[in-house]
Amino acid sequence: MTNLPLQGKVALVTGAGRGLGRAFAETLAGLGCDLAIHGMRENGPAEYDEGTTLTDTAAQIAAQYNIRAIPVLGDLTRMDHVERVVATAETLGPLHVLVHNAGGDIAAAGGKPDPNDAIMVKEEDVRSVLERNLLSTIFVCQVIARGMMERKAGRIVTISSIAAYGGRTNGAIYATSKAGAIHYTRCLAAQLRPYNVTANSIAPGDTRTGRFMNTRAVDPNRLAEGGTLDRIALVDEVARAVALFAGPMGEFVTGQVLRVDGGTQLMPA
Repeated sequence: MTNLPLQGKVALVTGAGRGLGRAFAETLAGLGCDLAIHGMRENGPAEYDEGTTLTDTAAQIAAQYNIRAIPVLGDLTRMDHVERVVATAETLGPLHVLVHNAGGDIAAAGGKPDPNDAIMVKEEDVRSVLERNLLSTIFVCQVIARGMMERKAGRIVTISSIAAYGGRTNGAIYATSKAGAIHYTRCLAAQLRPYNVTANSIAPGDTRTGRFMNTRAVDPNRLAEGGTLDRIALVDEVARAVALFAGPMGEFVTGQVLRVDGGTQLMPA
């Protein structure tokens, strides 16, 4: 008999049209979970050749894993959009799992902010990065946690980054927003303990998503797929962490941050 520990459960995965978000969605689908697959743009999966549309992505995952999956669009920096996204997701049933993956080090006009952004980054880029990463985390978790508290059941997983640990010579605003998301997740975990709701975070390092591979120079020596931890992670290696936090093994684990980076960052948490 196939082991489907999340069969009958419903999950919302944000930023799920491509890259890590899609891998998180497929991991949950493989555990039997029905899915609301969120994206900010319908054609987002095509931007780095990882698909065509959000609608097609949802249909492909549904067919491959024999689960229900629906696409849902929205700007998660706006609370009215968040409430609509959650309400649409709940047409599948009460939400048992949230994987909040939406975000990224993307400036207001696209691309990355100024590399010297601890000092030189523009105001609009500061706001954009903070809103997409920290504000969206707070808004989405707020709305979904209320329903989970009422039902006294649920798993919340936020996606942070190893950038949150230690000082950085570049990407300072992104690192700051992810550090804030980690601390918010821990505060959320403390508040949700009496309601049987867990809140944890996954902090990936460099990972071979379409966007990562297409937006920077990559050292070919780091493209090995095994035999060393001194390499860029495969998408599935990060996605498997969702199974830990959302599945049976995560039932009594909360307030934790799991760094999935092959040990590139070893500072104390």
